[in-house]
Amino acid sequence: MLVSSPDPVIDANLAIALDALLAEHSVTRAAARLHTSPAAMSRTLARLRRILQDPLLVRAGQTMVPTPRAEALREEAAAVVRSLGALLGPGASVDPAGLRCTFTLQAADLVGSALAPGLLQQARQEAPGVSFRIRAEELEAGPALRDGRIDLEIGSIDHVDPETRVEELVGLRMMAAVRPGHPLTEGPLTPARLAAAEHVAVSRRGRFTGPLDTALAEQDLHRRVGVVLPSHLAAMTLAARSDVVCLVPAALPGAAPSPLTHDAGALGLHLLDIPLALPPVTIGMAWHPRHTADGAHHWLRNAVRRALRPPAAVSEVTFADVTAPG
Repeated sequence: MLVSSPDPVIDANLAIALDALLAEHSVTRAAARLHTSPAAMSRTLARLRRILQDPLLVRAGQTMVPTPRAEALREEAAAVVRSLGALLGPGASVDPAGLRCTFTLQAADLVGSALAPGLLQQARQEAPGVSFRIRAEELEAGPALRDGRIDLEIGSIDHVDPETRVEELVGLRMMAAVRPGHPLTEGPLTPARLAAAEHVAVSRRGRFTGPLDTALAEQDLHRRVGVVLPSHLAAMTLAARSDVVCLVPAALPGAAPSPLTHDAGALGLHLLDIPLALPPVTIGMAWHPRHTADGAHHWLRNAVRRALRPPAAVSEVTFADVTAPG
């Protein structure tokens, strides 16, 4: 036991001061080590002597030497200070190669499909002990993040929970995707021609309308949605096999291609500019603040950034770079 004292409260600074005094054998040098004054260190030494009921350091000519009790306490005091540093200091950085865990992400199928190749490649190169579970948008994200059922939500973040941290990843625009040889690929695409085509809508809630319908209505136009599907990948597959039009998120003009259009390209779909003012789509990620300073979660967030952003736009982001939702 380091201390035996009637004092009701012992603060951690006493252990730190004791370690410095026993290491330096000098009040002046111990004060310099802890960036305090010799007078303050002398008062601390007096308190330690009172608490431990031992002089600890005594004069021997021009120097001070430790008592037998002080010699016996030297290693224990140093160990206590090391433990305090580990307990109260900033978390150690994590070596991704040593991670052995599974991260659970929640994302729409198109986002998950775009993420998976980049995440797997990074895990193979940096963190071979990491695996990923990507869930459909089936859980209410706020509570699921709070209770740890998911580590990250990725997509269009439309819920606002005061404690949730949200970071925008990439801005996109919607384009019309059609099969090769579709009539809309011949000649300029006008709002009237777009409205006249048959469409497939994507909605987990079964909704037939969205921002495109609002923009068409402003020009007194209405489209016909023949089918609503819950999956972007299913909708794009249908568009590749029929004459329906599917909306696909794509990179903004002048930006590098987005991985969210890779599946459309693999299906051979043609992407057409929509001649209407549609709101941009923002893909972001959300997590619970208890994970903000966690090294493993920090690696995960950077892996998601690298997987979804063009290479030139990605940099290692520190904890201060995240933003709370406003």
